[in-house]
Amino acid sequence: MGGLLTVSQGSNEPLRFLEIEYRGSGTDTPIDLGLVGKGVTFDTGGYSLKPGRYMDAMKGDMGGGAVVVAAMRALAQLRVPINVVAAVPLCENMINGKAVKVSDVYTSRAGITVEVMNTDAEGRLILADALHYVTDVHKPAALVDVATLTGAMVVALGEHYTGVFTHSPHLWQRIERAAHMADEPAWRMPLHDCWDAMLKSPVADLSNIGNRAEAGACTAAAFLRQFVHGKRAGKAILCDQNNDEESSPKWAHLDIAGPMEAASTSGYHTKGMSGRPTRLLIALAQDLAHKKLI
Repeated sequence: MGGLLTVSQGSNEPLRFLEIEYRGSGTDTPIDLGLVGKGVTFDTGGYSLKPGRYMDAMKGDMGGGAVVVAAMRALAQLRVPINVVAAVPLCENMINGKAVKVSDVYTSRAGITVEVMNTDAEGRLILADALHYVTDVHKPAALVDVATLTGAMVVALGEHYTGVFTHSPHLWQRIERAAHMADEPAWRMPLHDCWDAMLKSPVADLSNIGNRAEAGACTAAAFLRQFVHGKRAGKAILCDQNNDEESSPKWAHLDIAGPMEAASTSGYHTKGMSGRPTRLLIALAQDLAHKKLI
């Protein structure tokens, strides 16, 4: 897992790769749902250093991982009849003499080479390896990753809505229904092949950021998509959000950079780290348990 190793190499704390399996519908049946959560336990931004004014909140950059672990515990307690596997890559993004440098190139688990043009775009690097692992090893019917991934998503949707990127209309319909059931607002964002061209690198298969200062959340989702089906960069199936891929899994990326933290208390949302969208994932799993994904 070159991405996870690359991000963690600047920290004195060892990395961990957490894997949880819950089999509510039997050990001899396939995995219905895969969950991947970003687990950066503290994010300085690396050499692409974050402004000090906002760094205190980066203890919450493991919000996606926390959401996934909480959802798995709830599914087990509720005994939902569904098979789910969760993966959370855990590490810090720090600075020392061994830390990844801007323009370094690494090889991912999928065999895709990546040029690191911004060390603060680290979440997608560890998620990419985890997504490829879950797809390759467990072959789930549906796959959802959850991450505090981009400041661009906060600009676009604020703190109330989770941004959802998916190639699958069927999976989006399930997520939208789960969002309504759980009172967890979600909004579908575009996932189009035009973003892939912005990720070109002259020395690797991909750059970890777009080559223009625009569509930051969209290019992050486009980067992750390259690793879901285990295909090399440039050969991935390209599709827009109105088409569905025939191959499994049906994948969705949830960018929770906005709802990860509530600025004030409103209803059951308490000021501070929110734990959202845990209820959405639970509702989605319950929905899939009652009617398998078509």
